Amino acid sequence: MANDDRTKIILRRTPESAVMSAEVKRAMEITADLNRLTFNDADEVRALFSILIGKTVDANFVLIPPFYATGGNNTRVGRNVFVNQNCTFYDLGGLDIADDVMIGPNVSIITSGHPLEPAQRRSSVVAKPITIERNVWIAAGATIIGGVTVGENSVVAAGSVVTKDIPPNCLVGGNPAGVIRSIGD
Repeated sequence: MANDDRTKIILRRTPESAVMSAEVKRAMEITADLNRLTFNDADEVRALFSILIGKTVDANFVLIPPFYATGGNNTRVGRNVFVNQNCTFYDLGGLDIADDVMIGPNVSIITSGHPLEPAQRRSSVVAKPITIERNVWIAAGATIIGGVTVGENSVVAAGSVVTKDIPPNCLVGGNPAGVIRSIGD
């Protein structure tokens, strides 16, 4: 399997896979507590999300539960970020969300997967980073796949599947997502 400097491969039954499993268990415990909260518990949501990612989030960070994660330690969130309900973050490959990003309901941001070859599929987890640049809006039900950068000010249309880098200042949509048009101020 090809590997570049942005790809992380974790083989089954290794010390790295044990660490990954422990991180999933930790994230599930924290998100279970977070998902007992409501929109009115914004300070508690911020506190638990900060514990999940190991960094204090901005006072303007808003997340509406429920929320699902398989990690947290590989997530960085900028200022004034909004995450709507029922979102899923898999951050094994690294997830960087810049300032002023809006993430709609039912969005999945997934940095990890498995090899395509049937004989190798259960042998490892393969992860690549995702970068979401400043002032991006990811609309309802979109999926962002590992190895992708979503460029500044861009909009990902509802239900889109982003499999390749998205340039700045554009509207993308479809499966796989493609540029629909440029957008400006």
